[in-house]
Amino acid sequence: MSSHPDATKKLLSADLLKMRADGEKISMITAYSYPQGMIVDQAGIDIILVGDSLGMVELGYDDTVPVTMDEMLMHTKAVTRAVKRAHVVGDLPFMSYNISTEQAVTNAGILYKNGGADSIKFEGGQEYANVASAITRAGIPFFAHIGLTPQTAAMMGGFKVQGKSLDAAKAVLDDALAMQDAGAFAVILEAIPQQLAEIITEKLDICTVGIGAGPQCSGQVLVFHDLLGLFKKFTPKFVKVYADMYSAQMDAVSEYIKDVKEVNFPAAEHSFNMKKEAVEELKNALGV
Repeated sequence: MSSHPDATKKLLSADLLKMRADGEKISMITAYSYPQGMIVDQAGIDIILVGDSLGMVELGYDDTVPVTMDEMLMHTKAVTRAVKRAHVVGDLPFMSYNISTEQAVTNAGILYKNGGADSIKFEGGQEYANVASAITRAGIPFFAHIGLTPQTAAMMGGFKVQGKSLDAAKAVLDDALAMQDAGAFAVILEAIPQQLAEIITEKLDICTVGIGAGPQCSGQVLVFHDLLGLFKKFTPKFVKVYADMYSAQMDAVSEYIKDVKEVNFPAAEHSFNMKKEAVEELKNALGV
């Protein structure tokens, strides 16, 4: 259970900004289901991202591009039903905000109003500042995401570290400043040099949450399945695997199969019984 002094008080954007101002590091993780949401919330996580990464780790897509709004809404609602304290961020999937500002605000409103998210995230920098501004003007807290943006990774040459050259680093910083000016209260910095992340964190007043961006950010985020060793296709360099739950689950299911085959399960303690007299009466009635 959480060691936080008030594990039932819902964390809002103002609370997270205060944590940043006080120098308290912010913990963030993804979750995509009711059980996952319950586990990480009760563990005391500060922010839960219902990310479009669910396309890969939950739905079996090759990347995040195919994820739909309907899928995001379903998973967001499942998580928010479980969560009492953590701040839940709903993620806008590819092509749910790219066409027009009106489309973006409408879909942000769906995840915020119908999904129960506490804030909304999408990927992009300066080119989407007007969209971020429109979402915040609509009264929806906004969480930015810059650096490596998985939805458009193909245009970046794949899943590569961003901001390594002087011009590229300046562009990432400009993206961060543009998102802050547009009203974002926080920004994910993905796959950028830690020195650049430190500079951005110093220059911004909002929360910076790193994933492959070094320890100087206001907080850190990891994918639930990566942290628990559940996703075996690949493990990014920036991931620390805290448990091998894939093997643990495989072992448990294998043991179950063995017990069933050898008639070790169900045992007496897993079975229901009738009184001896009732059994005889049943047999007589059924002609056994």
